Amino acid sequence: MSIQTLTSSTPVWLITGCTSGFGRSIAFEALSRGYAVIATARNSSRLSELQAAGAAVMDLNVTSSDDTLDQKMAEANALYGKITHVVNCAGYILEGGVEEASSKEVFDHYNTNVLGTFNVARAVVKYLRAAAAAAVPGQQVALANFGSLGSWRSGAGVAHYCSTKFAVSGLTEGLAEELKPFGIDVCVIEPGYTQTGFLKRGVDGGGGGDHRVVTERKIAAYEGTAVGAAHDALEAYNGKQPGDVDKSAKVIVDVLTKSGVAKDREVPVRLALGTDALEVIRKKCEDTLRLIREWEDISRSTMRDGN
Repeated sequence: MSIQTLTSSTPVWLITGCTSGFGRSIAFEALSRGYAVIATARNSSRLSELQAAGAAVMDLNVTSSDDTLDQKMAEANALYGKITHVVNCAGYILEGGVEEASSKEVFDHYNTNVLGTFNVARAVVKYLRAAAAAAVPGQQVALANFGSLGSWRSGAGVAHYCSTKFAVSGLTEGLAEELKPFGIDVCVIEPGYTQTGFLKRGVDGGGGGDHRVVTERKIAAYEGTAVGAAHDALEAYNGKQPGDVDKSAKVIVDVLTKSGVAKDREVPVRLALGTDALEVIRKKCEDTLRLIREWEDISRSTMRDGN
């Protein structure tokens, strides 16, 4: 789509992490529907296929300073005069035991997955507010962040990654309440294992297209424990994930535009994708209720008299 053909009702999507996986598939799905797409990555030269398909492309590092991100969002908004949909896909998985990870590895992980997600959200919200205020009837304005089934269940060897997704889901729930009065829908997408390059091993937090970074330090004491088993499981699952990323992208675009399978439905605050995600979330809820019942008498005993 060219800027000249944009109409007042055409959605404009800003998507981070478009080099592969969900970001790439969501961008292509939005383009296929005639929407304007601003596809971003740390190195936009890797977005040539999206650019050829009609997307505007931009360099965007989600860990940049506030001033830089403010400038980038202003540039993005100026491309089409508005931004109606934002999808934060940038992120990666840090594999290793908690003891094995260095403070820098942990900081870098949180800096991209959590702080980067909300850096973008803070910088772009004023443009979403403006789009919502000027929206024609029936036009949606939405912001979506990526959680995971790991937002609900953590485990050995992936505790850092899961904790970043716990944080994203929790922050998104709060953000949804903050932005609801402005007519902005906010959703955290929580997919199960989906066949992308996400479990392919890399060295730089996904900058080379590989999104699984293993801690530099390996401690022999953890060999043969659940930490080692997590590594073996990720290796075995790489390339065999049951979820379909293109089917997921269609659902995501439907949900955020209240069309297709989501017609006449409201945008959910949390959107689980995949049967494995459903199973994990259902079991977590059941286990939590069981735990509450088991400890309810002791929990109640901590109240002040008369309360």
